[in-house]
Amino acid sequence: MERAGLRKTLWELLVELAFDGVGSFAFAVGMQMFIAPNQIAPGGVSGLAVVLNYLTRVPIGVWSFFINIPLLLVGLRFLGRRFALRTLKTVVVLSVMIDYAAAPLPAYTGDPLLAALFGGVLMGAGMAVVFLRGSTTGGSDIVSRVLQLRYPYIPLGRILMSIDVVVILISAAVFGRIETALYGMVAVFTASKVIDGILYGMDTGKLIYVMSRDSQTIAKRVMAELERGCTLLKSTGAFTQSDAQVLLVAVRRQQYHPLKKIIHEVDPAAFIIVTDSTEVIGLGFKPITG
Repeated sequence: MERAGLRKTLWELLVELAFDGVGSFAFAVGMQMFIAPNQIAPGGVSGLAVVLNYLTRVPIGVWSFFINIPLLLVGLRFLGRRFALRTLKTVVVLSVMIDYAAAPLPAYTGDPLLAALFGGVLMGAGMAVVFLRGSTTGGSDIVSRVLQLRYPYIPLGRILMSIDVVVILISAAVFGRIETALYGMVAVFTASKVIDGILYGMDTGKLIYVMSRDSQTIAKRVMAELERGCTLLKSTGAFTQSDAQVLLVAVRRQQYHPLKKIIHEVDPAAFIIVTDSTEVIGLGFKPITG
């Protein structure tokens, strides 16, 4: 049993290292080929490392590692030993990838906007791959988690954005160009969208609530014509105090307008609430995975 447990632990460690390696390499390529050569600081520790590299010529990976050391100590104190060790592992791999694996690659010094976009895509994809195994690249992620323990009512995204904005403003002052800040924001925005797309899935859709006098007929037509399952929820009107049924249905984006047409044909007076769904899992969309 102990040997089997050890074998499982080693296998999980190897898988984590593989994810760290692939993700860190993608991040490093975005940094060394597109971001750093164009003096773009994409917020967080990586952006600060780009600025310090410009001022001192000390490699970006070295700065990234040393900036993370005090943050890792804070993480050890407030977030636990396991979190700190996993983050340290990823930080070491990322620093090596930036200074050795990606450093020899040719730098792109053409259109800065393209550099910000492609750099953001590669960095976002790299971070997402790391996040898939529950690891983190350290930096502002540690700061935001610690601050959220102290101020739990502040949204995590707002904390991260505040840190990124401060670093981007510092980079604009150091490089002496307002364009640096603008391109940095483009890179941060692009990276965040790529991370969301990979972590939460590209199979987005619409979630629709329909309040109608004829929910049953709408449900039958949706199942027959759009081949989508529906759920009828019991409800009571607050004003009329009458019982009714609310139709709940999830559809792909391209099915939204056909659905709206069906609702209008059955009950033009229906009340509809439409929300975006970042990920839809289950029959007809994508399978549930661990």
